[in-house]
Amino acid sequence: MSAGAYGFVMASNYNSRPLPAEALVRGDKFALIRKRQKWEDLVRKEVEAEW
Repeated sequence: MSAGAYGFVMASNYNSRPLPAEALVRGDKFALIRKRQKWEDLVRKEVEAEW
């Protein structure tokens, strides 16, 4: 009934992995409260090196 240490707060972009979606569950109802991170979101602020 709980995610424990493996909840969203422990997620990271280590090894360039996009963050998972996050859902809120109350009883028999749920809602998506954070969309899954896309690869494009992960690399959006990176720039190419100009050697």
